[in-house]
Amino acid sequence: MIQKLRVTVDGKSYDVTVEMAEESGPAEAAPPLPASAPPVAPASATAPPAAAAKASAALGEVQSPLMGRVVGVDVKAGQEVTQGQQLLIIETMKMNTFVLAPKGGKVAEVLVSVGQAVEEGQILARIA
Repeated sequence: MIQKLRVTVDGKSYDVTVEMAEESGPAEAAPPLPASAPPVAPASATAPPAAAAKASAALGEVQSPLMGRVVGVDVKAGQEVTQGQQLLIIETMKMNTFVLAPKGGKVAEVLVSVGQAVEEGQILARIA
């Protein structure tokens, strides 16, 4: 059975056609999607999470990109950082994610410590 679904990736929505496996009989092949299919506008009227993260970054707030446990803190309050500099390391499912500075400036505060569990979107640090 072929179904049309809307998938959201990094705040952008895409309409996709998916072949759902059926237990009885062979499945039909789904028609290929064009490689240059344009993204569809987000369905919701609220700002997508990516836009909220960008607004937060403009304020100097460094948010956790995912849920996990802090395994490394590479900066401290008062330290000067450059845009893109590594600030923290978060581990999820035995994979490390490096949290980078969204802008340059002075670290105003670090709100987490090694071993602490964090949620997606949680503010980890602030850069002034």
